[in-house]
Amino acid sequence: MDDPILTIEEREAINSGRWFSSLSPSLRHDILRCAFVRRYKDGDLIAARGDPPESWIACAKGAVRVSSTAVSGKQVTLTYVEPGIWFGDVSMFDGDRRTHDAYAHGETTILCVARADFQKILASHIELYEALMRLQARRIRTLFGLVEDLNTLPLRARLAKQLIHLVRSYGIPNLADGSQMRIGLHLAQEELAQLLGASRQRVNQELKQMEREEAIRIEPAGLVVLDRAALMRISEAAEQ
Repeated sequence: MDDPILTIEEREAINSGRWFSSLSPSLRHDILRCAFVRRYKDGDLIAARGDPPESWIACAKGAVRVSSTAVSGKQVTLTYVEPGIWFGDVSMFDGDRRTHDAYAHGETTILCVARADFQKILASHIELYEALMRLQARRIRTLFGLVEDLNTLPLRARLAKQLIHLVRSYGIPNLADGSQMRIGLHLAQEELAQLLGASRQRVNQELKQMEREEAIRIEPAGLVVLDRAALMRISEAAEQ
């Protein structure tokens, strides 16, 4: 499944990533010069918990599902890494083994930088240390926000915020009506429920209520957001 180069769309996803695009041209060049491409089919294992940290990774197409396995054997999805996002850098620093499993969600392309090359880039570009610190700070802020939402917001508000995030990251405009956005990342309701720390039944109830309110439309192929402003009002109402 490997291909030596990224497609135009995949390269654009990498270059337009918020964090990566903030780096200097010379640093971006050296990272891309050392990187290699790997392609996976839906459900393929990218990295397993306990694996040694062999590479620093960016998603260029599709999504990477990060999960853990409960004592019962059930897999629990923690997050989805979207195109343009880099991950795995913590293991690059501390050398510890991977803490979670990573699977391809849909046809997925990743860009990898071997650990030895990562260390060389760090030695050549002190800028990368500060940039990675900013990246970690952003992740910590996001994590604190998620914990706060989980403890203070009702499921309805958390679901609305999650749908807004998915539209921002994976929204595809409806050709017939540009105000409608299809969520390109197809998630089963069970997968969406795991992201929210709720049961599939409760998430299904909230989705149907949002559909009755004409904020979304539930289709066999996934969710279509009809009224983003309505979702914003739902998420903000619980915070007042």
